[in-house]
Amino acid sequence: MIPTSEQFDLVVIGGGPGGYSAALYGASAGLRVAMVEMDALGGTCLNRGCIPAKAFLETAAVYRHVAGAADFGIESSSPTVNFARTQERKQGIVKGLVGGIAAMCKARKVDVLNGTGSLGAGKAVTVAMADGSTTELAASNVLLASGSVPRLIPNFERGGPILTSDEVLDLDTVPERVVVIGGGAIGCEFASTFSDLGAQVTILEGLPKILPGCDDDVAGVVVRSFKKRKIDIRTGVMVNGHTPNDSGGTTVQFGEGESIETDVVVVSVGRRPFADELGLDGTGVVVDDRGFVQVDEFCRTGEEGVYAVGDLIDTPQLAHVGYAEAILVVKQVLGESPMPVMYDKVPWAIYCHPEVAFAGPSEQQAKERGFDVVTAKHPFKFNSRAQIVGDSEGLCKIIAERSSDGSAGRILGVHMVGPWVTEQLSGGYLAVNWEATVPEVAEFIQPHPSLTELFGETVLTLTGRNFNG
Repeated sequence: MIPTSEQFDLVVIGGGPGGYSAALYGASAGLRVAMVEMDALGGTCLNRGCIPAKAFLETAAVYRHVAGAADFGIESSSPTVNFARTQERKQGIVKGLVGGIAAMCKARKVDVLNGTGSLGAGKAVTVAMADGSTTELAASNVLLASGSVPRLIPNFERGGPILTSDEVLDLDTVPERVVVIGGGAIGCEFASTFSDLGAQVTILEGLPKILPGCDDDVAGVVVRSFKKRKIDIRTGVMVNGHTPNDSGGTTVQFGEGESIETDVVVVSVGRRPFADELGLDGTGVVVDDRGFVQVDEFCRTGEEGVYAVGDLIDTPQLAHVGYAEAILVVKQVLGESPMPVMYDKVPWAIYCHPEVAFAGPSEQQAKERGFDVVTAKHPFKFNSRAQIVGDSEGLCKIIAERSSDGSAGRILGVHMVGPWVTEQLSGGYLAVNWEATVPEVAEFIQPHPSLTELFGETVLTLTGRNFNG
């Protein structure tokens, strides 16, 4: 039990990416830190989000590789899916990573409390412990990092065949028919996974296109790939309700009197901030009408010494954004003068097949912001490494600011779709984040043969000269 007289430099409420990063980073700088987590360390990302979903996607990738082994001269029988084993493997990965966070906290002397933390006046944190007891923590600084939960939609309450991104990760069999409501990043990842593993998949999206935040050229590649794999994409449609059947499935009603029978419905329409248990009475912390804790560019709330990060605030709901915000907060606690996070330039990664990765504005977004732009794009189909690995679908597109002489100047955006692009974006992100110019980046030497050559060749094209026309 922590003595009630003990004063912490930083108390963190929430043990997800933003929370545990702040705790570990702060402890490494010599701060006395306590962290409160009501569930499992790692939060949504590790337990019910990024990591489990990508483990499923990797199973789908292995299935594709085995099914196409004959193309590489490897003869094997047709693969079958044991999704219960997939579930076991996923759980093992999660358990190991959760244990790793706990071990790092112990090594850095971070006090971890299993309970629900709430904030009151004077930066007093009350913890309703999982064992029924209550503990009070005194803090010089408090970080709110309680994360988010799946958004729900009317007439689709979770239960039975209706799953959110939480419940779908607990499946141990592959449904024969899957309807995914929502064609954003998470929805497309689930659609890709279950389609590759043999399910008949339909995406229902209310907006005019799937992956609405992506450049049109990039999203178009994903659409064509999904359609080739017989994923049925319905855009511009609203779902109205569903009627369960005797076999455990349901019939989803959507659009103008249309319907579709399915075994499972995955509701993937985003996440809402989870400020429900934070208390905040007697504080200057403000929660807006959408549930977000209001902060300034330095993640400071309206209460002196109280900060908020991650999905709890209205910034990109990405784990690595939470990491960056955590560092920003800790540096302020240490009395340093950090730069705010540049949210318009953060890297994005979507792990469906084909993968999507980008940093900076799309072509349309750049034009809407008033930039005169010049663009270049090259397909993976002529890339030697892509042909070697047998995955040459996709492209690299670069958006640059047009200089006064008409040449390509500062690189504004780098957008990629294709094999392993989530592992290739770092060079493009560096160029965007450091406001590098086309002539500067064109000097970079890319290894050969490599997938990253496509980025280099696309930049080179913007200089007016290139290798491949």
